[in-house]
Amino acid sequence: MISTSTLKFLKDLKKNNNREWFAEHKHEYEASKENVVAFVTEIIKQLSKTLPEYKVVIAAKTVARIYRDVRFSKNKDPYKLNFGIMLSPKGRGVDGPGVYLHIQPGGCFIGGGYWMPQGETLKMIRQEIDYNSEDFKKILTAKSFKKFYDGLSEEDKLKTSPKDYPKDHPEIELLKLKSFVCFHSLSDAQLQEKSSVKLIADAIIALQPLVAFLENAVAH
Repeated sequence: MISTSTLKFLKDLKKNNNREWFAEHKHEYEASKENVVAFVTEIIKQLSKTLPEYKVVIAAKTVARIYRDVRFSKNKDPYKLNFGIMLSPKGRGVDGPGVYLHIQPGGCFIGGGYWMPQGETLKMIRQEIDYNSEDFKKILTAKSFKKFYDGLSEEDKLKTSPKDYPKDHPEIELLKLKSFVCFHSLSDAQLQEKSSVKLIADAIIALQPLVAFLENAVAH
C-alpha cells in the first residue's frame, strides 16, 4: 500500500517545486519512490496469478522519472507532482495500448487503452471497430469492465464524422473518438489500505480485453 509519507512528500513538493527544496528533501523522494516500487511489485505479483505475461515486468522500470522536460513548456516547474507508472509486459516506453497508474494526492487513478494514436494507427483502430463493432461493444458493456469503468473518455472527440465514414454510420460515436482510454478514480485512502493491491490488479484485469482488442487492431 502507499504510505502516508509518500502522499505527504507529493503535497509538500507541490508547495515547493524548486531545485533547492528538492535537494534538501531528496531522501524523502527516494523513500517515496521505494514505497511506490514496493507497491507496484505487489500489484505485479497479484496480476501475474491471472495474467502470467506480467511476470516479466520489473517494478522499478515502470515508474516514470519525476523530472519534467521543460524545454518546450511555458511551465518551468522542474518536477512532476505525481508518480506515473506504465504497466506493460512490453516495457514503459513502448507506444501502444497499455495500462497506467497515477499516484497524486487528490487525483489518483488507474487507466488504460490507447491514448492519442497517430495517423495510420488511428485509422487501423477505427477500421477494427467498424469490422468488429459487436465484439468491441461487448468489451465495453461486460460486467467486469463496468464494475470499474463508465466507458471510454470522450476527450478531444471529433465533432463531425471522420474521413471515410458516413455520418449515419451506426457506430459513428465510437468512430469519432481520437483516444480509446478509460479511467477509474482512486481515493488517497483507498491506496493506503491493504486491499488496494487486489483492487488495482482487478481493475487492470478488467481492462485486458480492451487492451487486447486495440493491440490486435494495430498488429495487422
